[in-house]
Amino acid sequence: MSPVLTTQKTRSHRAALCLATLLVLTGACSTAEQSKPTQSPESSQSPSSELQAPAPTQVPILERDGDAYRVPDPLPAGAPGTLLAATPSRISETFEGATRIELLYLSDNRTNQPVAVSGTLLTPPGAAPKDGWPIVSWGHGTTGVADVCAPSTTDNLFYNEYAQQVRSLLSAGYAVAASDYIGLATPGPHTYSVGVDLGNAMADIVPAARAANSTLSTAWFAIGHSEGGQAALFATRSASRHPELQLAATVAIAPTSSLGSALPAIISGGLPADVVYGLYLLVGLSTVDPSITLERFSGPATEPHLDLITQSGCLLEAFEEFATTNVDQVFKISPSEMAEISELLATVGNPDQEPTVGPLLLVQGEDDQDIPAGITELLAEHLDALGVDVTLQVYPELGHDTVLGPATCETLDWLAEHGGPKPEDCEAEPTDMS
Repeated sequence: MSPVLTTQKTRSHRAALCLATLLVLTGACSTAEQSKPTQSPESSQSPSSELQAPAPTQVPILERDGDAYRVPDPLPAGAPGTLLAATPSRISETFEGATRIELLYLSDNRTNQPVAVSGTLLTPPGAAPKDGWPIVSWGHGTTGVADVCAPSTTDNLFYNEYAQQVRSLLSAGYAVAASDYIGLATPGPHTYSVGVDLGNAMADIVPAARAANSTLSTAWFAIGHSEGGQAALFATRSASRHPELQLAATVAIAPTSSLGSALPAIISGGLPADVVYGLYLLVGLSTVDPSITLERFSGPATEPHLDLITQSGCLLEAFEEFATTNVDQVFKISPSEMAEISELLATVGNPDQEPTVGPLLLVQGEDDQDIPAGITELLAEHLDALGVDVTLQVYPELGHDTVLGPATCETLDWLAEHGGPKPEDCEAEPTDMS
């Protein structure tokens, strides 16, 4: 059996070519994204600008401390998915009248150490259906690795294209729980591209969201883009942590995979901005192997900007800083070190080392320069060989981000076939790249 492949024109198989031409395997976009502004934090608006309602009475009020949230120290005992704190609910103009809160919940990392993770819960306006709002756990693509890059601290979940995606889900009748992932706006480094950590964070926000809002269903879906697509694939396996909930289906849009090829491809000379993803990969690996530090493997062009990468800047700022930098000045990695790092990246990051769980839709732009289509074709083939019910939908002439809008209605239809609400009057629109 082979994965179901749907496309709007005939294409030759390009997997081998794309492995050789891979430029970047992670991120929210490349050059096109450099013009996208990060919006001001909706959560920092004055009480008069939004309708207020009490936060859940069973947990403390979630508060900010600079760029991050205040986290209990030590963490209280509890199972993954335990709700720790939440903001007062408010009506969001950005999300067209949806009720919004930020929340803090328990998760754990790949070594089973408990961690606090932050995120956002958006609930559609109006009365919930009889069985409650079905939940989408939304996984965002690369924003950065500093606390300031947490999507929950912005009004649009960091990119306008993500706000557009979430609005379509809310309009279709889903509540949306959007994790920031481990280490964004919470203590410790962001475990960038460490699959188990990402998957746990996406799965564990679902019971936390239900604790914060009793109108949510026990049925949920995992949907993510880029790094978030990788997270959604790992979340299918983390779902077993919550047997009282039902993961109905998963959508991974241009997901990160084949990570063993990432750093060699970047260092061999991709677009100059692509080096930023390589630096983020090293930050993520530092949480797995403490001997892998950004300082150790940074070249002379990176050393003056370590604070920008890890503390003060996000993806777009880093793109701008490294836009004209020679790749060979960014990293300082020997061939033997590269081999070890690449093997570790594949081990902790590749989502196809074992089967994912449940029906899976892979969405891919044919002209994607960040996650080439051949990489996702290989992913589909590997998962199919493992017995996964996988459908691959490829969109001609669309890229890493531009595929999001045009794929929306067909994605909603596929979700409806797997238990989600049937969309009404859905019209696909171009991705909002503003």
